Amino acid sequence: MTMKTRLLTIIHSLILLGLTGAFGAEFDSAHLAWNRLVATGVHEGMVDYASIQGKPAELNTYLDGLAAVTEVEFKSWKQPEQLAFLINLYNASTVKMMVDHYPVTSIKKIGSVWKGPWKQEVVHLWGKTVTLDHLEHEVIRPGYPDPRVHFALVCAAKGCPPLRSEAYIGSRLDDQLNDQARRFLSTREKNRIDSKERTVYLSPIFKWYAGDFEAKSGSVLEAIQPFWPASQTIPSDLAQFKIRYTDYDWSLNEKPR
Repeated sequence: MTMKTRLLTIIHSLILLGLTGAFGAEFDSAHLAWNRLVATGVHEGMVDYASIQGKPAELNTYLDGLAAVTEVEFKSWKQPEQLAFLINLYNASTVKMMVDHYPVTSIKKIGSVWKGPWKQEVVHLWGKTVTLDHLEHEVIRPGYPDPRVHFALVCAAKGCPPLRSEAYIGSRLDDQLNDQARRFLSTREKNRIDSKERTVYLSPIFKWYAGDFEAKSGSVLEAIQPFWPASQTIPSDLAQFKIRYTDYDWSLNEKPR
């Protein structure tokens, strides 16, 4: 092998490994590629999967950029930038999985009884390929104990919180998460207070992740009170109300065509 051939081989390998950032390229902390994609491909929380499937380059390029970030580089960022990165990675990887299986009508139809959608190795993170479950339960939840992430992680179903039409970014993350909480709680078919029945109807998300909300605020009801919409009067004795859970709609969060 000649010296020229050897150099070309080395350069090609570096490109394949996503290490071109070592030559000076910096990661786009504003997540502009994802921002462009969701700005045009997401409408009031509903996703235009057909359009994204027809033009997959932007999504694939964005995910390749996330995959090229090393763990060392990631850990050098401020915590809000880290969490914004991980939320965007989760949501973009979920959209990618749905696009790859489109026109599937529900995320729950992907995979098998033994290895469902959240057990598929579809997330490229720090040189490894992991599952959505791993990203959420082994990286995000233990590393960033903020229950508001449950309003930001979107599982491609109508029952989950809406996918934002903008990327999460570190400098605005707190405001974005607060806004997501308010938007989700304002959806009456998922969350509402019935004073006559002395009942709070909540999304099953608050049952599945009750421990996260309780760890932050002592109880689920205490955790969500700051985010109730102004149109819903909060009774002074809300803590004494019983909780019932609404049905979770697993149908695809697809923009109507």
